[in-house]
Amino acid sequence: MTKLSHATLKSFAKVHKPAYDPAELKPGIVHFGVGNFHRAHQAVYLDDLFGLGLDHDWALVGAGVRESDDRMRDILKAQDWLTTVVDQEAEHSQARITAAMIDYVTISTDEGRKALMAYLTSPDIRIVSMTITEGGYYIDPASQHFDTAHPDIVADSVNPDKPETVFGLIVQALRLRKLQGVEPFTVMSCDNIPGNGHVTEDAVVGLAKLSDPEFADWISANVAFPNSMVDRITPATGAREREIAAQEFGVDDGWPVFCESFKQWVVEDNFPNGRPALHKVGVTFSSEVSAYELMKIRILNGGHAAIAYPGGLLDIHFVHEAMEHPLIRRYLEKLTKDEIIPEVPPVPNTVLDDYRVLIDKRFANPSIGDTIRRLCLDGSNRQPKFILPTVSDRVAKGEPVTGLALVSAFWCRYCFGTTDSGALIEPNDPSWDRLVKQAKLARDNPVKWLEMEDIFGTLASSPAYAEAFSSALRRIWQDGTEKTLQLYLAGETL
Repeated sequence: MTKLSHATLKSFAKVHKPAYDPAELKPGIVHFGVGNFHRAHQAVYLDDLFGLGLDHDWALVGAGVRESDDRMRDILKAQDWLTTVVDQEAEHSQARITAAMIDYVTISTDEGRKALMAYLTSPDIRIVSMTITEGGYYIDPASQHFDTAHPDIVADSVNPDKPETVFGLIVQALRLRKLQGVEPFTVMSCDNIPGNGHVTEDAVVGLAKLSDPEFADWISANVAFPNSMVDRITPATGAREREIAAQEFGVDDGWPVFCESFKQWVVEDNFPNGRPALHKVGVTFSSEVSAYELMKIRILNGGHAAIAYPGGLLDIHFVHEAMEHPLIRRYLEKLTKDEIIPEVPPVPNTVLDDYRVLIDKRFANPSIGDTIRRLCLDGSNRQPKFILPTVSDRVAKGEPVTGLALVSAFWCRYCFGTTDSGALIEPNDPSWDRLVKQAKLARDNPVKWLEMEDIFGTLASSPAYAEAFSSALRRIWQDGTEKTLQLYLAGETL
């Protein structure tokens, strides 16, 4: 086992190494949110591109605004910003070392803040990208619009010269670039949010408008916010992953990334200040990003939510183990075919049921090590994006929502804080205390759960949905998870 660094790169015999000299790279992209997904996705595509000998002036600079980002930065700095990425499938496992990132700065110190702003205002930086999770966009769950009243946003609007949020830093940098006569960078979201480019623009422009409406109008007229769809299942890193990297591949990596082999990236080609030639390494540039995006969010992300909560209630640890449970796997299939796919418009060059089968196979991958707890995380942000829009579409057409209501009923039961066996569920949502309180009220009166209008919006006043949800939750409490799934699969009334 050898510690990962530039000096030791050549010594690793069992891994694919960069086909370029990292010292030759120059920065072109600042990326906020250097987590596992980014390092398994955007960084890998760039690593592939650099390996072709192309676009070496588009290297990544990581950026962080949270305290936890400092730990990631310190670990990656100790290994010269290198990352071990391990693709795991049932039949094979392979590792590579990527070197697409050349620096990483955070705003925890004045020195770091100055370094980040120097990058953000440099003409070399032509794209600012982000993976800050669904909950990082300050979206009001009920309206799905930017929340200008959020305390973080209010604070940045009052103190625009020392912002603490990603959007505040972007606004500050754009203002300085304008004053210095530097072309604006393109702002590219890589998060699982419908219309992520539009959502990002709403956040940046909305924040700017609070302190300088004229400048906000300038941003709207001059800055590009391309939409994108991103996909690669990437679990969290733990002791298991570090041990596999060390024992099987001989790499002592402080934060390796494990993922499936499959990856997909569809992007709107809207980059006025230039972009790397990512189309040469498998990225699809399309004007129909929304079609791909809706398919992925409703079938894959919605599917994750569907298996997560029954899996959690049945004390299942890994995602592939949930897929081995015949009731959960059949529930996912029936729900997707009956209620989700009918609400997904046509996608270019894609058969939706073939995509469903692919998702089923990916979920069942026994090597990936993705956990049910990760899928259950942050339901208060994920349900309004991945489940409830499909519900709204079906309710508006008078179509049944039995299976979709069951997804949210399982989520409510999970938030009660115990599994069917009585085991304690540790907090797993930024709003956990609130959710537990509401779930306890909903045990005897299910509509109490729907009273969280910031999550359910107008669905709370839909008699059809309220009845379907209430029936599902009562059945779960009466008969438990497995029996409820059996009744649903048998087509019986819940």
